[in-house]
Amino acid sequence: MSKKAMSIRCLCEAAILVALAQALSYVKLMQLPNGGSLTPAMFPLILFAIRWGVKPGLLASFAFGLLQLIFDGAYAWGWQSMLLDYLMAFTPLGLAGLFRGKPWGIFVGTVVGCTCRFAVHYVSGITIYKIIAPTEVLGMTLTDPSFYSLVYNGSYMLPNTILALALAGVLYAPLKKYILAQDLASPVSAPKP
Repeated sequence: MSKKAMSIRCLCEAAILVALAQALSYVKLMQLPNGGSLTPAMFPLILFAIRWGVKPGLLASFAFGLLQLIFDGAYAWGWQSMLLDYLMAFTPLGLAGLFRGKPWGIFVGTVVGCTCRFAVHYVSGITIYKIIAPTEVLGMTLTDPSFYSLVYNGSYMLPNTILALALAGVLYAPLKKYILAQDLASPVSAPKP
């Protein structure tokens, strides 16, 4: 396959998987009052990053964050929150692409991408959402913004990570050739968008 054909394929797969992630973001298994939910939406983004690599993965995840900002109601406390909780928070999911081509890369990549997303939400919680402390979370009154951010963001990011790992586990065998990009002409080098 030529470089141009690979670039077009990468772009088309990005569009499809970002659209799938957006559709899955409406399947909310849990919704928290100050933003954050449990959805299967992260899996298609991680799958894309594992398949195409870091740079395409970061761009696709950024596009998803932009769609979330526009269509998901943008629960935010100003432009800083919009930047951190949407654009910057979803983008690190593309770091899963660091494990591209590795047999178990989707699992390690899921943990790395989700951990980095949690880190951005955590920083947002201790810098922006500290204005709502003290607050009650899961029946506890929290006064420390660091602990509040850890508990609040962890209460939906940990289940999201587990859900993405479970989906990877269920789909690994049937999608192994796709996950490892064995169907691409040149699985070692991703095209430049």
